[in-house]
Amino acid sequence: MCLVAVAWRTHPRWPLALIANRDELHDRPAAPAGFDPDAPDVYGGRDLVQGGGWLQVSRHGRLAAVTNVRDGKAPAQAAPRSRGWLVRDFVRGDATALDAVQALSASAPEYGRFNLLAWDGDRLAFATNHPAFAASEVQPGVHAMSNGAFDAPWPKGMFATRALSAWLESSSAGVDVEDLATAIEPLFAALRDTTPAADDALPDTGVGLALERLLSPPFVLDPRYGTRCSSVVLAGEDRIVFAERGYDAAGRVSTRSFQVLRVLR
Repeated sequence: MCLVAVAWRTHPRWPLALIANRDELHDRPAAPAGFDPDAPDVYGGRDLVQGGGWLQVSRHGRLAAVTNVRDGKAPAQAAPRSRGWLVRDFVRGDATALDAVQALSASAPEYGRFNLLAWDGDRLAFATNHPAFAASEVQPGVHAMSNGAFDAPWPKGMFATRALSAWLESSSAGVDVEDLATAIEPLFAALRDTTPAADDALPDTGVGLALERLLSPPFVLDPRYGTRCSSVVLAGEDRIVFAERGYDAAGRVSTRSFQVLRVLR
């Protein structure tokens, strides 16, 4: 996952609303959003190489999302643990979000560089292991998480938070659940935006100007590495709506899904 915008306790119907794009090598095997055959209460995409995930929810009112942290200036390091395991382990567990992220302090250096969001139905928490471990509760508001610092003013993050805020303020956020599959189209359209940022707005993550430009839009279009799927998650008091679009290497829609999960309390 490389772009997440999350609205936390800003809307009366959807205390948690999240939109996200996952960028990855197109040839890395993955399963599209679905129920985990090893954990039937868990729903989301699965990495078929390491066995983790990038965005998953649970019928028990839990969610986790992870991004990598891009730092071309830091030396490459072997990571014995996949960052996708953070998502897998949290949604299957029962620790509170804050307890879970704080408990990572000892093991965090063993994972690839990560930003992590964890929601337990009551609280939303964030953790990172780069440039150093940090964990905290996320305060109400609209936030962006990408491949830099949490809420860093990267163009793609600001674009996504504006799109999410506008949708939540529109009448679309109040339609019946059975009509949401159509009502969330503006969110998928925003996630599909391929407009590169202006050079003077680009972050400097040490990967060079050409790559910064390529990675700057919300939707990364490249035949080798690009946006593999877009997701919209709306979590209410008794249900979680999870919609996904999968894309091929040419940026064409390859899969579609829309799932409503009843939350078990």
